[in-house]
Amino acid sequence: MRLRLLLTLGAALLPLPAMAQGPGPSRETIATPVQPGAIALPTATPGRDKEVWHLDNGKVAVRNVVRPTLTPVLPVGRPNGIAMIVAPGGGFLGLAIEKEGWDVARWLANQGITAFVLKYRVMPTPASQPEFADKLARAIKGEKVGFGPPEDTTPEALADGIAAVRYVRAHAADYGLNPKSIGMMGFSAGGFLTLSTALALPDGERPDFIAPIYPNMAARPVPADAPPLFVAIANDDFLLARGGLGLIDSWRQAKRPVEFHLFESGDHGFGLGKVGTPTEDWPALLLRWIRLNTPAR
Repeated sequence: MRLRLLLTLGAALLPLPAMAQGPGPSRETIATPVQPGAIALPTATPGRDKEVWHLDNGKVAVRNVVRPTLTPVLPVGRPNGIAMIVAPGGGFLGLAIEKEGWDVARWLANQGITAFVLKYRVMPTPASQPEFADKLARAIKGEKVGFGPPEDTTPEALADGIAAVRYVRAHAADYGLNPKSIGMMGFSAGGFLTLSTALALPDGERPDFIAPIYPNMAARPVPADAPPLFVAIANDDFLLARGGLGLIDSWRQAKRPVEFHLFESGDHGFGLGKVGTPTEDWPALLLRWIRLNTPAR
């Protein structure tokens, strides 16, 4: 699983052809982007901010996050009272925060959904971007480089996920939200986090619906009050589609609602959809599913 998560980071930050030629993020850093309205969560790691921001395949990414935040992206026009927390992926070593965070939140806002992008804490990596890029490329080839992804969701990321859900629930009235229409979604490692958060929270605090996209598909215990589940993954996902459908079977065996889309092609890390593949359709399928699983205002 650790090698898979390393590959996940490469896939989140680079297209597959680039990985084949020698994966690794860009070697240049960028200034910290403006994140209007970002809300500091109470789970920050003590010490100074160590974030490293950079571009990968033209999209903003960040690593060495120690101060988690939740950034609201408000609906365009009339809100529908539905909220969605969005957790980007990156193998718990970084976050593809534009491709799998801000872009997704803007799309949701255009559908009337109040989105919250979760910048959660990740594992420490070298402060130098060139050093990180070099070591990541070596790690993906199987070399030991002194850092690596966890087997599954880290305690720090889980604490951030829980804090995010609790914040949105506590401030539902402030954002004009239906308190029974608060969901969470995530991509790749963010999908791991979405599942872990939903299953760790006690009855009455869980998200009302969850949508992990190309997540860990392994079976897991599912409580009787588990939220409705939406999963989308490509059949040619070289990381997470090869281990069976245990996650789906777990929800079905618990007799909990589940909608599952296995697309013929799209690879790993398709974000809002890879052009020219069936994954282009998944956002519309998600929107329909959300509407079916949330009460009318």
